[in-house]
Amino acid sequence: MVRGKTEMRRIENAASRQVTFSKRRNGLLKKAYELSVLCDAEVALIVFSSRGRLYEFASSSIEKTRDRYLIRTKNVNIKPSTTSHNTQPEATNIMKKIKLIESHRRKLLGESLGSCSEEELQDLGNQLEESLKQIRKRKQSILFEQIANLKEKERGLLNENSALRGKLNGGRLLQFSTSEVAHDDQDAEGITEVETELTIGRPGTR
Repeated sequence: MVRGKTEMRRIENAASRQVTFSKRRNGLLKKAYELSVLCDAEVALIVFSSRGRLYEFASSSIEKTRDRYLIRTKNVNIKPSTTSHNTQPEATNIMKKIKLIESHRRKLLGESLGSCSEEELQDLGNQLEESLKQIRKRKQSILFEQIANLKEKERGLLNENSALRGKLNGGRLLQFSTSEVAHDDQDAEGITEVETELTIGRPGTR
């Protein structure tokens, strides 16, 4: 009995689909192994089932074969002629963008306005107004920062001045205290001299 040709379409029955997958997967892995042994070929095979299970075969290493494949395809895809042809349009586009930017800059500076329509002039005016708002906002922020820094310096100078006054007042108090002690010592010496002149005896006997 001749086996009929299998129609190449998705098997709707889940059980039949799983059985077919298992049989053909094993056959595919076997063929890959035979090809690597008989022909001394470097073979790598990766299969994911519909449920996400991984099946693989490699005659050497999956990673090694993958890297070799990436290097090979990269060298094939990058050709000097293709690169040169692709670079020229890119350079042309860049030059066009530069010219447009230069033209827009001149118009913002008030130059080359003769070819501008009313709508373009209105758009330029709106852009300038928005730019002025941003400039004033930034300028105000800088002024506030400067004022805060000056106030901080002022507080530092006031604290330093207060500390210097404290030291100066402390020196004056120490000077006054030293003068009073010296004056008391002089009084004590005078009293001592008077006391040394006293004698013991009846009055008028001296």
